[in-house]
Amino acid sequence: MRLALAQVDPTVGDIEGNTALARDAIARAAVAGADLVLLPELMLTGYPPEDLLAKPHFVSRDLAALEGLAAECTVPVLVGFVDRDKAGHLYNAAALLGGGRIQHVYHKRDLPNYGVFDEERYFEPGGLDLVLEFGGSKVALTVCEDIWISETVSRLAGEGARLVLNISASPFHAGKGVAREEMLCSRARDNGVWVAYCNLVGGQDELVFDGRSAVIAPDGTVVGRAASFTDDLLFVQVDPNVGSAPEQRVEPMGDADEEVYAALTLGLRDYIHKNGFSDVVLGLSGGIDSALTAAIAVDALGAQHVHGALMPSRYSSAGSIEDAQTLAAMLGIDTLQLPIEAPFSALLETLEPAFKGLATDVTEENLQARVRGTLLMALSNKFGWLVLATGNKSELSVGYSTLYGDMVGGFAPLKDVFKTRVYRLARWRNSLGQVIPDASITKPPSAELRADQVDQDSLPPYDVLDEVLTSYVELDRSPEDIVADGHDPALVARVIRMVDAAEYKRRQGPLGIKISPKAFGKDRRVPVTNRFGG
Repeated sequence: MRLALAQVDPTVGDIEGNTALARDAIARAAVAGADLVLLPELMLTGYPPEDLLAKPHFVSRDLAALEGLAAECTVPVLVGFVDRDKAGHLYNAAALLGGGRIQHVYHKRDLPNYGVFDEERYFEPGGLDLVLEFGGSKVALTVCEDIWISETVSRLAGEGARLVLNISASPFHAGKGVAREEMLCSRARDNGVWVAYCNLVGGQDELVFDGRSAVIAPDGTVVGRAASFTDDLLFVQVDPNVGSAPEQRVEPMGDADEEVYAALTLGLRDYIHKNGFSDVVLGLSGGIDSALTAAIAVDALGAQHVHGALMPSRYSSAGSIEDAQTLAAMLGIDTLQLPIEAPFSALLETLEPAFKGLATDVTEENLQARVRGTLLMALSNKFGWLVLATGNKSELSVGYSTLYGDMVGGFAPLKDVFKTRVYRLARWRNSLGQVIPDASITKPPSAELRADQVDQDSLPPYDVLDEVLTSYVELDRSPEDIVADGHDPALVARVIRMVDAAEYKRRQGPLGIKISPKAFGKDRRVPVTNRFGG
């Protein structure tokens, strides 16, 4: 049996465009002699369609598209869609198409409802397995979460399945690709079945889907793996009645920094293009965050579509201005010089009667950030460029950011990237060819909003801070448990207070790419009005 796993990048809501993508993949697979083509979960609607599913006409168009696709198919196809019964209940479904019609429909049984998943809000669970004869063998149909449940695969094997087909929309976080494939190998090996897993690829708001579709033999050997973070059409020859097979095409997984960088690049590219933008603009401070963001943007969009704004203040060092200029030259992007002294001074003069007799404090620092935010938004309005916010997860966690200042923007590529990982990613990107100045990586980080300022005037060292934040934000551990790891109790208490107090800021920030198991946003839904206190 020659399987074709069509790892494609649909767009949520673009039913006609997604159907065209499916049609093209099917045609290419048919020419190459495929016996069965697999397309991802909810291929026709894109994943996740969320509250578009509340629109009956949206589901009707999805169903019409499935009928049209079935009528055209010259080769059997398994494709994801939204099904609807006579009572109006919706199902996350897979259809086996062949002979010009819809031959079988399977309803996903195990609906994930954790983290970013909210499928119980929209779908009813299916109640029946589907094991059918195909190509002389018994084949089981499953959708995404079904295969993560060991009992499900054991039950299907007990029903005689020799090949388990799984179409999926499994979003990325760092390390998930390896863990997911180990799970798939375990399902195959433990049950003596072949597993063919076809995953979505592409960016959808904060989610990135990494692809890495795979075919695993019953002995647990990966005999085929598609590429990571890109469209691919993987062909694998399988014999469901044989327990092993030689490797055919197994693309590399990539290391930890490489996969995160690829996810950030793909997530940004798809967000920009799927939302109708072509160009982005960001402030270049000479620091590591803006440098890495600019590098990702250039790799995602091309240098001609990335614009940098240098907005020096009375506190900007000559070195920082030089580093920003060097970065722009290395990346080949154009820059605008927009000094903020005049508007900052005008604001101080306007506020002088109200602030008379009061000491200078963070208010004046925030004014500078908000002037810069205003200038970036003006460029966005005038030229249609999307503003990229450059803040990282460490700063956003503790509120070391200015609402309506450096937090302005339509997208925040580093929103889920801790500062320590920012440095690792910058070094990894430079290992391919230097684009980020050494000084941006080695100098002490600073917002440069007052004389001689460095981040560690206000924050613990980032290596310590990120350990505490990982425990508190991502692992939901208690203050007592974090202290038991060896951290100073006063430091832990201070960091937790900052995290809790900044919830209202994060709620108003731009979307950013999820690369951790628990990102700010759908993964972590903490009430703003909240007196739990850690």
